[in-house]
Amino acid sequence: MRIVTVPCLSDNYGYLVISGTGEAAIVDASEATPMRNAIERERVIPRAIWSTHHHWDHVGGNEELSSELGLEVLGHVSDRGRLPAFTRGVDSGDEAIVGDVRARCIHVPGHTLGAVAYFIETPSERAVFTGDTLFSAGCGRLFEGTPAQLHDSLSRLAALPSDTLVYCGHEYTEANLAFAERVEPSNSAIHAARERATTRRKRGEPSIGTTIAEESQVNPFLRVRSSEIRSSLGIGATADDVSAFAAIRRAKDAFR
Repeated sequence: MRIVTVPCLSDNYGYLVISGTGEAAIVDASEATPMRNAIERERVIPRAIWSTHHHWDHVGGNEELSSELGLEVLGHVSDRGRLPAFTRGVDSGDEAIVGDVRARCIHVPGHTLGAVAYFIETPSERAVFTGDTLFSAGCGRLFEGTPAQLHDSLSRLAALPSDTLVYCGHEYTEANLAFAERVEPSNSAIHAARERATTRRKRGEPSIGTTIAEESQVNPFLRVRSSEIRSSLGIGATADDVSAFAAIRRAKDAFR
C-alpha cells in the first residue's frame, strides 16, 4: 500500500490509497483537478471515492470524477441524498476494498452525523483516514452531533493500535498545537510537536501523518482527564469526561 497526500482548496487534504495492483481509492475528493493530476502523475487506476462526510469541501469533486472515471462513491448510509454521486452506504464493520487493500469502516458521528473513518491494517503498516473528526492535535467542530457522540467517536479512534498513522482532512496542526500549549503549558510533547509541525510547514510539507500514540500525548480532546487542562479551563476535578470534553471544545471554538 502507498498513500499519496493531495492538497486541495486552501487547506484541505485528500488522499490516494494505492494498492499493490496499481488500483487506487480517493479519500475525500475535495475538488477534481488536483485529484485528477495526482492520478495521472502516479499512474494509478482509480476505482472508488471514499468520502468521510458530506461537507462540500470534502466532496466537491465527487460528481465530476465519478462520472468521468466510473467510480463507486462510498459514504455513511445516513448520507444518502446529501452526499454527491453516492452509490454505496457503509456503516461500522463494513469494508471498503480497492485491489489488495481492505479498509474497515468506522462510523464516527459528532462533527456530522454521517462521518466515517477508514482504517487500514496491513502486515507492515496501519493508517486511518479521519476526515474532520480527528485532526492532528484537534478535532472537528460540533456541527450536527453532540459532545457525547464526538467524545465517544474520538475514544474509539484513540483505541486503534498506537502506531496507526492519522490522515485527517485539514492543515490545522499549528493552530491546534497553539491551543494545546495554552491549556497544557507544561506538556513537553506539545512543544516538540509544534516545532516539528512548524519545520515541516516551512519546508512546504504537510504536517499530518502523526500516530495515535502521538495524538494521545498532545491532543487536548484525547486528554480530557489532564489535571492541567482542567485547571487551565476551570473544569472541576470531578466533572465527567463528556462535560470536560464539551468545555475544551467551547474553549477551542473561542480561541484566537
